[in-house]
Amino acid sequence: MPQSFDFIVVGGGSAGYAGARTACDAGAKVAVVDGASELGGLCILRGCMPSKILIYAAEVLHQAQHAAVFGLEIPSARANLAALQERKRRLVAEFAECRVQQLESGRFPLFRHRARFTGPREITLADGTILTAKHFLVATGSVIARPPVPGLDKVTALTSDDVLNLSHAPESVIVLGGGVVACELAQFLQRIGSKVTLIQRSPHILKEHSPAAAVVVEKALRDDGMTVFTGTHLEEISPLPDGGARVVFTHQGQRQTCEAKTLFNALGREPATKHLGLNFAEVALSPSGHVQTDEFQRSSNPVIYAAGDCAGPHEIVHVAIMQGETAARHALGRPATPVSESHLVKVVFTDPQVASAGLSEKQIKDRHIPYVSASYPFDDHGKSILMEARRGYVKIFARKPDGHLLGAECVGRDASELIHAPAVALPLNATIHDLLRAHWYHPTLSEIWTYPIEECVEALAK
Repeated sequence: MPQSFDFIVVGGGSAGYAGARTACDAGAKVAVVDGASELGGLCILRGCMPSKILIYAAEVLHQAQHAAVFGLEIPSARANLAALQERKRRLVAEFAECRVQQLESGRFPLFRHRARFTGPREITLADGTILTAKHFLVATGSVIARPPVPGLDKVTALTSDDVLNLSHAPESVIVLGGGVVACELAQFLQRIGSKVTLIQRSPHILKEHSPAAAVVVEKALRDDGMTVFTGTHLEEISPLPDGGARVVFTHQGQRQTCEAKTLFNALGREPATKHLGLNFAEVALSPSGHVQTDEFQRSSNPVIYAAGDCAGPHEIVHVAIMQGETAARHALGRPATPVSESHLVKVVFTDPQVASAGLSEKQIKDRHIPYVSASYPFDDHGKSILMEARRGYVKIFARKPDGHLLGAECVGRDASELIHAPAVALPLNATIHDLLRAHWYHPTLSEIWTYPIEECVEALAK
């Protein structure tokens, strides 16, 4: 006989666990289904945490190698991949153990099998068990995409999973792609000793961020010794006799050829929805394979919700968590708040980092919102100068005439931390006048925000 629940979650990662926890807190009878070989989810096992562990280590290495600028003598500094990997494995195991304890806490049954929908309100597990529910949450995440680039299927290419587990630094690497993962891991590879060539199809890397931000990061990558091509068209990829790869592409109207010992496919991820039988559940997918949802994460089947990477539009953990919580609350008839695009926070962990909060300047213009803006460079700011963190800028956007904060952008050292000053102000509906009433300590990196804020206040007063 089928086992019945109020709320079944398919996928035990960040979005799934958030949904399950929220539903349990609301008193629902909950079950979680996760057939992955290892519990923890993408962020903990193969995404945020392992990548940032390695990226931060490479940043420390870079600082040590350039210590002379601070008047320090460090004779030599180099990466020990075995030690890096051992530290990464230890920390990731700690993070994963915490998630496993949460999933195995006994608050809900955990089914360790893969599942497929076999009806609008029914899933069948790989062992034949049938589960039914009043509501479902699909939170199956994403997988590495393999786009139809000619020849890509004929060569051996690393994925982000492979890069995170390297036992040695490849001699030379061609990175296909210029998104967040591509740029973060390309810089990691360059800094641990690989010779990296990055090939991006769009006019700039990090196309989800502003061209101005991309220019700063592109220069930093090139200054690290990386070769960066943007605005390209991939024509063909072919294997080399020694196991490497040759990539043929056009750039600025010229045909180019690059060869390397290693090819890294960093052309993005795609939603893990292909084998869920969602057609049997009458769930509509977008052309990209994402579950189409409304603002409450509800799919075309009103009893099935989706959250996280499988729903999109952002592959960001805190967004996935918020989506999972929203879905659970709405499904159980509790007050639910949709995830606000106007408060969105995005971060890229390159060096310098890129971060944004709220609306971008393009979004503000597209919505025809009257606004003022101002920016200020890190190379004219006391704390960043003494830290030798001169790259980048901060920028503020405020609505006319009331000064309501619309968004902010930061490119520079610790941008991932600095962005939270405006990020907190946004959902509080603060104005730039409110922000100026705060105590901004000197000398700190954070006080750099006061300069564009003051400039915007002056502009509104005219």
